[in-house]
Amino acid sequence: MSGMIPFTDNYQDHSTRQGWQFEFFCERCGNGYSSSFKKSIVGFGGRLARIGGSFLGGSVGNKMEEVGYQSEWLRDSNRGGGRDKALGEAVTEVQEHFVQCHRCGQWVCRTICWNDERGLCVQCAPKLDQEIAGMQAAAQVQQLNQKIQAQDWTENVNYRDQGTAMCASCGKESGGGKFCAHCGAALAAAPDATKKFCANCGTELKGAKFCSECGTHA
Repeated sequence: MSGMIPFTDNYQDHSTRQGWQFEFFCERCGNGYSSSFKKSIVGFGGRLARIGGSFLGGSVGNKMEEVGYQSEWLRDSNRGGGRDKALGEAVTEVQEHFVQCHRCGQWVCRTICWNDERGLCVQCAPKLDQEIAGMQAAAQVQQLNQKIQAQDWTENVNYRDQGTAMCASCGKESGGGKFCAHCGAALAAAPDATKKFCANCGTELKGAKFCSECGTHA
């Protein structure tokens, strides 16, 4: 059991030919930590041998260069003891920052996604103060929406006549009035100035002194 590495799928290997480095991340929020870079003796020595052999030349140099290539190849293809040792050291380095939830099995970060009071991750046992704050904010938004919907926001908006978004004369935004805000051209959907409408409900008066719908005086 001493050779077992507890982390399984919440890390990425960022090792290079020069050494070993691993990145561990929270399986809930994605935050994580990188282990410190550990130089590879095999990879570094192989690189030196390869470079030295290329300088020396001749049979000795060629042999050194060949050994260097073989050492680097061994470093890249070696998925056994060297890598496992480096991964084990990286696990020890970062393990204080992660906890495995025994309910869902996820490895989560201790600072954000772990509920110390419940002994579970916040997905399995949400932190109540955070949940209350979130629900209160959601209720405020809902109540504000209801109050805003109850208000009349169309008092000064011409909603009886068809709106024209783009002026046919200049091709720019009309501005929402009877005439273009950019060139002054009359808009195609400008209202008939001879028509009169009830100030209370918007019904066309058609010359009457009182509105036929709500009885408001013209």
